[in-house]
Amino acid sequence: MTRYSRITGTGSYLPPGRLTNAELAAELALKGVETSDEWIVERTGIRARHFAAPDVSSSDLATVAARNALEAAGVQASEIDLIIVATSTPDMVFPSVACIVQNKLGIAGCPAFDVQAVCSGFIYALTVADAMIKSGSASRALVIGAEVFSRILDFSDRTTCVLFGDGAGAVVLEASDTPGILASDLHADGKYVGILCVPGHVSGGQVMGSPLLTMDGQAVFKLAVGMLEGTARAALTKANLTETDIDWMIPHQANIRIMQSTTRKLKMPLEKMIVTVDQHGNTSAASIPLALDVSVRSGKVKKGDTLMLEGVGGGFTWGAVILNY
Repeated sequence: MTRYSRITGTGSYLPPGRLTNAELAAELALKGVETSDEWIVERTGIRARHFAAPDVSSSDLATVAARNALEAAGVQASEIDLIIVATSTPDMVFPSVACIVQNKLGIAGCPAFDVQAVCSGFIYALTVADAMIKSGSASRALVIGAEVFSRILDFSDRTTCVLFGDGAGAVVLEASDTPGILASDLHADGKYVGILCVPGHVSGGQVMGSPLLTMDGQAVFKLAVGMLEGTARAALTKANLTETDIDWMIPHQANIRIMQSTTRKLKMPLEKMIVTVDQHGNTSAASIPLALDVSVRSGKVKKGDTLMLEGVGGGFTWGAVILNY
């Protein structure tokens, strides 16, 4: 019998500290940085974001999202035999956020590790979990995206600091005798490292280089749309489907212009695109599972729907997953 994997539960969590564009603009004005709600909405589609409190880490957000996903799946934490966390903002250099989440869930023994592919991280993590389940290495996995990007933002740079927020999303992925994950497509190209990065590192007890995010926004936009269209088409081909078979497009929630441009290039109606970026900004690896959970809990995404998940992030990394929900 062929072994497949299916998503059986979704969960998400946004920290309570919500900051609207107007509130952020007022804070930035005190630092001599000019922006406005109109400027941000026109360029990004973002209206608010959530920032975690100083004592809250990625593992804290991830644990809440994981518990919500476990509850939705009707699964106990003790039944999980694999944990993968996609994050670019870990609690510490090591151990992994996944190991810390494992401990916070009160379980031990199963493999737990992080995946670092920035905004494509959840796509990468889901693909790895799917492969491990199909091979028999695991039967019930927690796949989580969690970020506290507010810790790495340069609040003197209005072109980046208005874009990002904190949050977490999670799914329970279980072995199944019916297809769930239909196809995935992953890519990376390291020659684009410099256009979106946090170039600092720790050495001798000090931060060497800048620990803050830098981005060439125009270059990212031009690359992102083409990469997303290409990986989406490749995933469709692998799944023997066309864009008309997709019920919902759930893209990485980075920028409404990138999301709309990609959907149009695929000749899909914008009404089929899930949009949550307006409420939480770019939460990097957390954004796809966040949007998935919101759309499932609102009743928009229903059992049996065919979904396309896709993302692009620093690295550059990019990829897509086609699945039956």
